[in-house]
Amino acid sequence: MGTLQQIQQWSLTHHPRWLIVLRVALGICLFFKGIFFLVNTATLEELVKGSLVANRSDWLVIFITWSHLLGGFLMIIGLLTRWAALLNIPILMGAIIFINTQRDAFGAFELPFAFIVLLLLIFFLIEGGGPISLDNFFSKHEA
Repeated sequence: MGTLQQIQQWSLTHHPRWLIVLRVALGICLFFKGIFFLVNTATLEELVKGSLVANRSDWLVIFITWSHLLGGFLMIIGLLTRWAALLNIPILMGAIIFINTQRDAFGAFELPFAFIVLLLLIFFLIEGGGPISLDNFFSKHEA
């Protein structure tokens, strides 16, 4: 049995039900943050243009917005949970760096929130979707 299979098996046997609520709440937060970025694109563009990656701001704004929307939705339903977490981890790491160095319209609450979300994403990257997820459903019903 490979290492990933051992981690998956341990995760399924030691996964309390309240972690499912936490995974869904994390997905909802990511999804609503994506909606916020979709509605307030100009604010996100200003934040990105003030950073070190200003010359790539056009596609970066689109990538951040849609990865939050897609990753949040996938985390909610528990499909490709580890991939959704892996997609959003670099974005949250960048957010922590840029929010820490820049104060803007996003406010002072964003730094602790981004740090908590990053820690939860790392946790679910390791833990996976759990027993009540589409990941688990599809792994049980493979043909």
